[in-house]
Amino acid sequence: MASPSSLNFDGRVAVVTGGGRGLGREYAVLLAARGAKVVVNDVGGTLTGEGTDVGPAQQVVNEIRSAGGEAVASTDSVATAEGGRAIVDAALEHFGRIDVLVHNAGNVRRAPLTEMSYEDFDAVLDVHLRGAFHVVRPAFPVMTTAGYGRVVLTSSIGGLYGNHGVANYAAAKAGIIGLTNVVALEGAAHGVTCNAIIPGAVTRMAEGLDTSAYPPMEPGLVAPMVGWLAHQSCTVTGELFVAIAGRMARAFVAETPGVYRPSWSVEDVAEVIDAIRDDTVPLVFPPVPNGHTDHIRYSFGASAASDL
Repeated sequence: MASPSSLNFDGRVAVVTGGGRGLGREYAVLLAARGAKVVVNDVGGTLTGEGTDVGPAQQVVNEIRSAGGEAVASTDSVATAEGGRAIVDAALEHFGRIDVLVHNAGNVRRAPLTEMSYEDFDAVLDVHLRGAFHVVRPAFPVMTTAGYGRVVLTSSIGGLYGNHGVANYAAAKAGIIGLTNVVALEGAAHGVTCNAIIPGAVTRMAEGLDTSAYPPMEPGLVAPMVGWLAHQSCTVTGELFVAIAGRMARAFVAETPGVYRPSWSVEDVAEVIDAIRDDTVPLVFPPVPNGHTDHIRYSFGASAASDL
């Protein structure tokens, strides 16, 4: 089933969580069409995360096999450590390796902050954020030992900018950014990259939203970016990539140069707050190779420069 394209996945094994519908289905089918053996993981539950059904994952597997590819279905849940381990084990048991991990599984439980229950907050973090850790944790040592791996986690514009009624979802997706950075840092010496996709597509997660004025936003417009991030030729790591309505871009964290003083009062802050907030010359400290250290070095440098 391998594509004649030079960017193929012959000999590679990929795991796609949430692969039974929407974006995940597009990722799984694309990877398989380009030669990857795919574990299609999906519990087949409702949008809010209840229930199980092998149907969605098996349907994608059947589609891949009908086109000449290789795939197996997994209905284990990313919401538990045991489920995450079982998903990774499915790749190792059926195909003997894991080269690509795409964590796409998700659920939605909307409520205003004043009404959101603790149960709904945890239920969303369990799938999106803890779910990412539950599959990364068992896959990562296998990849580092092999000296190769491509990890793609899923953040959101909700994680970057927030949105009404989704405190749980926004917190989880912001957490994904931090996890992405650490996986990228710790994988860098072992041939393992990790990046995050920030997708925008009309899937069942858009249920209840008025999408009538949206431009074309099918999942197929997002999948090529995930395919590239999952490919051997992709050497960037620790980065965030937006794919929405045909637009692809890179998102990143930036700082203002700021203001240094050897001592501060509340009044001092008030006096120069405009300079502190001035973002006309932003600073970017890429997580890899040394964003954490570069940030500290720059900040400490302001103090050292004042002593000259």
